[in-house]
Amino acid sequence: MFATTLAKTAYANPEQPARTARGTEFEVFARITRRLKQAAEAGKTQFPALATAVYDNRKLWTVLASDVADPENELPNDLRARLFYLNKFTQTHSRKVLAGDASVDILIEINTSIMRGLRQEGSAA
Repeated sequence: MFATTLAKTAYANPEQPARTARGTEFEVFARITRRLKQAAEAGKTQFPALATAVYDNRKLWTVLASDVADPENELPNDLRARLFYLNKFTQTHSRKVLAGDASVDILIEINTSIMRGLRQEGSAA
């Protein structure tokens, strides 16, 4: 474990503040949500950018669902269940977006809500 940590930080900027797990999650959601918004605003001519952003969002939600499904996850069971449900919804809606049958707006709204929760929890700590 120590070797892995050392390898990850060997070239890190020592002046950059350390991020918490919640801060890292927020940053990933923010980056992907920004890309979803940009692709949506660009319109149908930028479908490849939209497809890539939707794909990355699906990967993020898959990782999140895997994490909340872990029996050792310390989040309350109700929150874990709601996050898992949001993953299922996100996966289904993403297929509709990619087929051209739905807007990406609800995916952006869900991510934005998660980001608000991450920021709020972080400020309360």
